[in-house]
Amino acid sequence: MKKQGTVAMIAIAFIPMVMVLGNSMLVPVLPTMKTKLDLSQFQVSLIITVFSLAAGLIIPLVGYLSDRFGRKWIIVGSLVIYGIGGIVSGLSAWLMDNSYMMILLGRIIQGIGAAGTAPIAMALIGDLYSGAQESKALGIIESSNGVGKILSPIIGSAIALITWFAVFFTFPILCFATAIFIWFGVKEKKKEKGKALPEYLGALKQIFIDKGKWLIPAFFVGSVGLFILFGVLFYMSDILEQRFKIDGIIKGCILAIPLLGMVVTAYITGSKIKQNKPLIRKLMVIGLFILTGSMIVVSFFQQIYLLIGLLTLGSVGTGLLLPCLNTMITGAVEKAERGMITSLYGSVRFLGVAFGPPLFSWLMSISHKTVFLTMAALSLVTLILAFILIRPEKSNGSKTEKKQQLGTLFKKREKVPTS
Repeated sequence: MKKQGTVAMIAIAFIPMVMVLGNSMLVPVLPTMKTKLDLSQFQVSLIITVFSLAAGLIIPLVGYLSDRFGRKWIIVGSLVIYGIGGIVSGLSAWLMDNSYMMILLGRIIQGIGAAGTAPIAMALIGDLYSGAQESKALGIIESSNGVGKILSPIIGSAIALITWFAVFFTFPILCFATAIFIWFGVKEKKKEKGKALPEYLGALKQIFIDKGKWLIPAFFVGSVGLFILFGVLFYMSDILEQRFKIDGIIKGCILAIPLLGMVVTAYITGSKIKQNKPLIRKLMVIGLFILTGSMIVVSFFQQIYLLIGLLTLGSVGTGLLLPCLNTMITGAVEKAERGMITSLYGSVRFLGVAFGPPLFSWLMSISHKTVFLTMAALSLVTLILAFILIRPEKSNGSKTEKKQQLGTLFKKREKVPTS
């Protein structure tokens, strides 16, 4: 990879890391926020939900705009909006007595900004890289997303030692710095003006007619993976403080343990799968099987060490799943429609995050076993759908083309850059 390519990859890798801070950094602060603002468990869950719901609804629009006018402009503008939302929430919590509604407004603004970050970064990677490099780059940004998840509970817990609302002021600092890095570090290829909206929607409709049989289930699988992940984080944040009396940085470190398993697995998976569709499908099924099994077993245990260990195992399953989905979906369409497809995928992922905490909040009021047996049932249904419906497309190439492809297997592989 050329020097400019390395700089661009580093810059792009910061985008999902910043995006994930929008929710994950607040997770350890939620119990304190509940006490300080005298909120119900459901009201607390909305701090996560409104951000993710706003992002999920706006993502398809910014996906279209990125296809029509370019990725970099959308990403930089979105990061600025994201930072402004943090300022609104932070100032409201600091200066107002009854600040809850204004905090939610700031979170909605943040969600609108987040819509143009990681999903568009996936499309940008598809524009800048190809083949094995693309799969590796997608694995890197999924890992960056995971690193953000690991660091954010620790960072959030540490910043909350100053005051609980200080975390909101971290967003503009990170967002504005990343926007500058993207603006100067990424040189986007000049692209032709995209299709008009009616023509574009027609092309999108054709994509789903041709590939919807596996593309729609793939979207659903990604949504379920994020739904369970953030629901579990919400659950753990509450019980660590309420049941085990663990708070502060130690709590943030414990929340980070399951996510570490996901990060390492996602990076290794992204670097190995390349464009091997049978392997991708196999790893997806294995990941869902591990996730389902861990949810079943954890429903019978509440000891803290077993809980952390089993949830870490479930995160390993998620780490197998997500890079495979990223590679399949970005490779499903031509570059001209890639922004919309990856944005739709990002949209359903955000919606999964949005509905996780409220549903977990309701299930938590019933019992621990109810929470995890429900998640096990959902994972099992997802596993069955993935096994039946998500299948690699068979090549229709000629015998000559197949012989040429076979011949490449015996040639020395091109070294994949590590940066």
